[in-house]
Amino acid sequence: MNPTLYTTDYTDQETPSRVSMRQVKRIIKGGILLAFLTMIVILLCNWWVVYSTKGQIFFHINQLPSNDVALVLGTSKHVKGGKENLFFRYRMEATARLFKEGKIKYIILSGNNDSEYYNEPSDMKKALIKLGVPESVLTLDYAGYRTFDSVVRCKEVFNQENITIISQNFHNARALYICEHEGINAVAFAAQDVPDGYSFRTLIREYLARPRAMLDVHFLRPQPVYINREIK
Repeated sequence: MNPTLYTTDYTDQETPSRVSMRQVKRIIKGGILLAFLTMIVILLCNWWVVYSTKGQIFFHINQLPSNDVALVLGTSKHVKGGKENLFFRYRMEATARLFKEGKIKYIILSGNNDSEYYNEPSDMKKALIKLGVPESVLTLDYAGYRTFDSVVRCKEVFNQENITIISQNFHNARALYICEHEGINAVAFAAQDVPDGYSFRTLIREYLARPRAMLDVHFLRPQPVYINREIK
């Protein structure tokens, strides 16, 4: 018996192991390309949100146009470990100052109230009263779970179409972009920033939140909660 009749000739075809390696390399290259394109899209979205709203953000009170109503975007009063959240403190101080300077007359405090133990609007109300803002001008929005919710509810629930947004500069750009595409005439006042308060996680979160805001505005159109009820 001729043994050559039973041999397999691989001269004109890839071995199974080489085929497998080639597929793996293609997958890796495709993954790298996809990651690169995703990064480009995220950076472009961030650039456009900031660029298209920069003329509506004010850093000096004397340059800020007056509006009857302000929308204050919520954040937690404390950070992990119970330490004071300076983002919260500076937003409240900026709000009180604008009220006392006559730049705003009424204030909507919009934030998360997902349990009886976490109530951003109530915390903001207490802080502003301590700063001399009368309770009678404060309206609490308990369903501002996200910035998109806060902005849409300001128009749909509280019937406001001309507002001043109060938050830190990085946050104002996203809120203004949403306002622009939801038919709300808005300007924003930049509360004092916290240079040492930005963790890597905070920066990444905002960089991802801006493309998400664009998706919400142009494609996803999520419906906010329309009931305004405090959880006790």
